[in-house]
Amino acid sequence: MNLLSDLCLRSSMVSSPIPALVYVRALCGLAWLAVGVLSPLRADEPESTWDSFRGDPQLTGTAVGTLPDALQAVWTWVDEDGFEATAAIAQNRVLVGSIGGRFRALDLERGAEVWLFESEAEIKSSALVADTSVFFGDEAGILYALDLANGTEHWRFRAEAAITSSPNRAGPCLLFGSYDNFLYCLDPVSGTERWRLETEGYVNATPAIWEGHAVSAGCDGLLRIVNLEDGVETRSVELGGYVGASAAIVGQHAFVGNFESQVLGLDLQSGMVAWIYDPPEQDFPFYSSAAANSDIVIIGGRDKRVHALAPGSGEPLWTFAADHRIDASPVIVDNRAFVATQGGEILALNLDSGSPVWRFETGEAMTASPAVAAGHLIIGSVEGTLFAFGAARETDAP
Repeated sequence: MNLLSDLCLRSSMVSSPIPALVYVRALCGLAWLAVGVLSPLRADEPESTWDSFRGDPQLTGTAVGTLPDALQAVWTWVDEDGFEATAAIAQNRVLVGSIGGRFRALDLERGAEVWLFESEAEIKSSALVADTSVFFGDEAGILYALDLANGTEHWRFRAEAAITSSPNRAGPCLLFGSYDNFLYCLDPVSGTERWRLETEGYVNATPAIWEGHAVSAGCDGLLRIVNLEDGVETRSVELGGYVGASAAIVGQHAFVGNFESQVLGLDLQSGMVAWIYDPPEQDFPFYSSAAANSDIVIIGGRDKRVHALAPGSGEPLWTFAADHRIDASPVIVDNRAFVATQGGEILALNLDSGSPVWRFETGEAMTASPAVAAGHLIIGSVEGTLFAFGAARETDAP
């Protein structure tokens, strides 16, 4: 039994441009509820940002902007304890925490460290950037609010168990889940608790935002739809098993995989399951969160496959056989889906056919998901390398 499924069970009972890249690690380490969106970009920010775990409050995993056709590795940063959290990209900075408890802001173009903050425990929670603050949780159960400019701590809130859920925000509600079985809403300015909702299992997934509601999946096998104003649960949907992934929302529909080898399409308005995709002859859980738009749902599985589904029916459009299991969540960029595997391969697949159009071998296992903004793709490995990909750059003359 793997770690997360064991935790859920116990909770329910109570071509490389840098050929030697991975061998030179020591050198490389040099208007409120109506829309539920984050603050608009400031004038000095890049043309696009990746503010949170899945890039937007609906957790669609769909990037704004584009990436070069031929991505090149442009810099790396090394933290020997490794990365499981997905980076955020905002205001020309990369913001990411490590398993060693170090949270950093790095320069997006050069990879140089801008500031460093030491937390009390492992960081598996991906960061949220909103206004002038960055938010994340740690395994000690602390939710931090830091100043985006210099890493100074604004406030901290202590839950009663670990926080691996990444924060999300709608207006005056900063949302996250904890292994203490609660979904929380805090005031993002002061860190004061506005409400908490008790569930029947660990809440490790990131809550999504939908029409004045939080949409939260957890280890109790339920998708809960919760009013953001007062924390009252308006309805819940049975998901057929434990869930470790976050739900992606497009329009009135949510998409999420479970530990029973299924992907579900849910009608949020009616609170009903619209369809279930159950791959034949497969018995592997889905840890990956889906990436989705109005035309396609992309999800990776522990069956070592990338599955592309029709949003309206759940019918398979194509599958791609990868080299290893996939826990990282894919990202849709233009007509490509970017996927990272436990075998250390990063792939770009054509959305129409599923054919690979780009790949990069890192040699390092990946469970963190790609972050895409301002012409860059950022992703960290379990072994400890944070990779930055972008347009090819001319080498300075000696």
